[in-house]
Amino acid sequence: MDNTKVLLGFLGGLAVGAIAGILLAPDKGSETRKRISNMASDVTDAVEDGIHQALDKVKEKYSQAVHQGEELADKALSKMTDAKNDLSGRLS
Repeated sequence: MDNTKVLLGFLGGLAVGAIAGILLAPDKGSETRKRISNMASDVTDAVEDGIHQALDKVKEKYSQAVHQGEELADKALSKMTDAKNDLSGRLS
């Protein structure tokens, strides 16, 4: 199973369990709303962190791919130049 799906399932279960615990606790309504608001903020922060980490990984992979492509293009150009020079030398 994909690690992302496992993590999202775990976080979803954690959030549902926490909300159920808060709603069933014998606190004042204002205190319960405050707890839910704080928990929603924490979950939002965690999701944002996860998105930023994923974007950083994508940017890193993209940068690596571009670098490898540039190296490959340089090698191809070098080989073509060598072949051209070799052919020119043979024809002279």
